[in-house]
Amino acid sequence: MGLMMRGTHFAELSAFVAVAEQASFTKAARRLGRSTATLSQTVRALEDHLGVRLLNRTTRSVAPTDAGERLLAQLRPLLNGFEAAVESVNDFRETPAGHLRLTMPPPVARFVFAPMLARFIERYPEIVLEPRSNPG
Repeated sequence: MGLMMRGTHFAELSAFVAVAEQASFTKAARRLGRSTATLSQTVRALEDHLGVRLLNRTTRSVAPTDAGERLLAQLRPLLNGFEAAVESVNDFRETPAGHLRLTMPPPVARFVFAPMLARFIERYPEIVLEPRSNPG
């Protein structure tokens, strides 16, 4: 399966999951920023590729078929893992890093800064602290 085919399948599977979870082509299309017609064609293309109907469509509702339920159950953990992978990369962009030099009087260092130090280091491991106290 080539890269283009994989990208197409991913788009189709994502469209299917969105429609199944929203129980509506309209709501799923709004969430994905696509037109309802495009989303419907994408899901139909997936059904054609798989040779099985995944969604029962009526004028009032959309619900997964038994095959659709099985596929949804298999896809959810994979998509959650995919989202977690993307989030783990975002952490690099959002995590502050660098050197931080702080100068403070000894009472502030002892009673204010010291109690917060462990939590700060745990939360911001990429920041190198250089605390200094001055006699004031």
